[in-house]
Amino acid sequence: MAGTNSMQKSARDMILSLSLILLAAGVIWLFIPHDDGEPDLKRVDYRVDLLTARRAATYPVAAPEGLSEAWKPTSVRFQGEEFDSWHLGYRAPDGEYVAVEQSTQKPVVFIEGETQGAEKTGKTQQIDGKTWTRYEGDRYDALVLEEEGSTTVVTGTASFARLTEMAEALRTASD
Repeated sequence: MAGTNSMQKSARDMILSLSLILLAAGVIWLFIPHDDGEPDLKRVDYRVDLLTARRAATYPVAAPEGLSEAWKPTSVRFQGEEFDSWHLGYRAPDGEYVAVEQSTQKPVVFIEGETQGAEKTGKTQQIDGKTWTRYEGDRYDALVLEEEGSTTVVTGTASFARLTEMAEALRTASD
């Protein structure tokens, strides 16, 4: 009988220890901040980058005008040494990603990279008198405008309605 008493005491001590550990873990969890929401993306001011790109690029660099404040610019870059590549990324009002990409790179290579492999659908739409081609992909959809000397891609996780809204807002210095 002495062995049974020590086994019961041992089991009881293990249960008490486990209970204390779980209680301590629960208290720690309560005091650690939990932010499960989306990160607050910082709004970038791209005016200087846009002026620089417009001076340096060999094509008319486009940027949106007249979008509501709900459209948040989040990234910008111009790389003159890499096919005069212009990038302007936005968070759309519905939280989706939309980017304007322009380049003098060979269209097939540029479109493949910027749309992350989206496929040409054969569907087109007229925006400000220009014919844009739709591309659909697993990750990104896109509207593509191929012009002499450059290609413009409006792409992202947003719907075609949002992509169209961005494309309609695009203006160049000569517009």
